[in-house]
Amino acid sequence: MDESRASAAELDRVDDAAMQRGLFELPASPGDLSKPAVYLTGNSLGLMPKGVQEAVEQELEAWARLGVAAHEAGAHPWLAYHEEFREMGARLVGAVPGEVVMMNSLTVNLHLMMVSFYRPEGGRRKILIEDAAFPSDSYAVQSQLRFHGIDPAEGQIRVKAREGEHSLRTEDVIEAIARNADELALVLLPGVNYLTGQFFDMEAITRAGREAGAVVGWDLAHAAGNVSMRMHDWNVDFACWCSYKYLNAGPGAVAGCFVHERHGRDTDLVRFAGWWGNEPSARFEMRPEFVARAGADGWQLSNPPILSMAPLRVSLEIFDRVGMEAIRRRSERLTGYLLEQIEAIGSEAFEVITPREAGGRGAQLSLAAKRDARQLHKALLDASVFADFREPNVIRVAPAPLYNTFEECWRVVDVLRRHSG
Repeated sequence: MDESRASAAELDRVDDAAMQRGLFELPASPGDLSKPAVYLTGNSLGLMPKGVQEAVEQELEAWARLGVAAHEAGAHPWLAYHEEFREMGARLVGAVPGEVVMMNSLTVNLHLMMVSFYRPEGGRRKILIEDAAFPSDSYAVQSQLRFHGIDPAEGQIRVKAREGEHSLRTEDVIEAIARNADELALVLLPGVNYLTGQFFDMEAITRAGREAGAVVGWDLAHAAGNVSMRMHDWNVDFACWCSYKYLNAGPGAVAGCFVHERHGRDTDLVRFAGWWGNEPSARFEMRPEFVARAGADGWQLSNPPILSMAPLRVSLEIFDRVGMEAIRRRSERLTGYLLEQIEAIGSEAFEVITPREAGGRGAQLSLAAKRDARQLHKALLDASVFADFREPNVIRVAPAPLYNTFEECWRVVDVLRRHSG
């Protein structure tokens, strides 16, 4: 065995903390169906936990055997199914129970949050957003501005990286907040940038935004299940995330939402209402008057989609048992090893555009190809390595700490080395 590959295998032997590979279904290699592929796209769609099929079948069986009675009977009664996530979901993002609810999809939740927390008034009408934000966030912000009769060209403050740089500097974000403090109504940024993998200094930016008098919300699509956070302690106003990436809950999985308890206690806060956000004790009295339930649950619209929530419950139980701190520690070692090996190649064929500092990135390295990016992406796939391509020339590789190995990272580097000339 190649000496460097043997070294990676040895790292796997001694570094088994947080490794849960045996709990996940591994896709087969396209070239050899008897062997698993190297799957490094957990930042796009996470692998399926092995317990998911049984969990879904359990709810199908409850439906078949109990019918409507399954709302109050069975192993996981449907009526309060979403409450099974209250504590697990809170621990996932550093919240307190009652601040997190699983519901809807990410962009739907962003819109629901902006209904409550983007309230343009007087001179405060602008939204600060990253210029390189995921398109759906831009669409949501622009449509909210139009909904309030504000021209998006006037209502957005789009912060950009400096010329020649790929990541936003924290001081530049804070300076933009301070410069626009009198006009700023909302700061909405990603916890981790989808393209570069940059992990923002959420605590410092949240503090700056709130000191400027703005509401601060975060899109945690690439942060939830990836990095350690303290949403409650950082005094974040709201946050939303999807659950099909690092959280392994399946395509189109039910998303998550955080609302700080100081807002959750304000049941008079303006919102779009639905009956599952109503106070449970009065929910089935069928009154026309809406009485919001305290906490993040008060933003729910409809009863929980059980068949979609079952996979999320299985996955979150893994995260909750291992703990985000242990997951993050292994992630830093794994991604750090991958970065070190890539940089050792010294290639002119690609450039790592993800921050080098462990605290400034998540479980993702993004490579900007200087020649044919699609050809490099194909070479990885031909070697049974699943990576992710983003226009115009970025290849994202994301070693997920729950199931990827150091040896798999070595295999990625081996392909890159052979195509770096």
